[in-house]
Amino acid sequence: MVIYMYYLKNFFLFSILGHFLETFFYQNQDPGILTGYWTPIYGIGICIIIFFNRIINKKYQNKTTRFFLNFLIGFIILSTMELIGGILIRLIFHKTFWNYEKHLFPILKYTSLEMSFVWGLASILFIYIIKPISEKFIPKIKNDIIIILIIIFLTDALATIFIK
Repeated sequence: MVIYMYYLKNFFLFSILGHFLETFFYQNQDPGILTGYWTPIYGIGICIIIFFNRIINKKYQNKTTRFFLNFLIGFIILSTMELIGGILIRLIFHKTFWNYEKHLFPILKYTSLEMSFVWGLASILFIYIIKPISEKFIPKIKNDIIIILIIIFLTDALATIFIK
């Protein structure tokens, strides 16, 4: 239960922070399909990065190897998530929230080689700079707050699917 709560805390923290980043940098765009102040793809991405970072740290002692593998995981997995997310949003909600056709080597307009490098670098930034800071706050988030957020989030997600 403890490890699940750790991941849920990270999911909500970075879903909310991701939403605010999207809103700040792309003020003219809708930051997501949900009504609440969260963009779950960021929370999911962070949880995946944390999960793989733990595996990498257990298997590899060499710092250069760890660094490269963390970059590669972000490069491949986050880009794949972005691609699948873009396709699913288009198929289910008939919307396109992002389009990378003008980027270097676009992949079905929902990601690009250029963005893959950004996701790889973002993974490194998260693991080596942001995560050490967030680790000080994560334990302070009360489990009761997470349970409330789960209820609100599920209500938002169900309303989005069945009402919008």
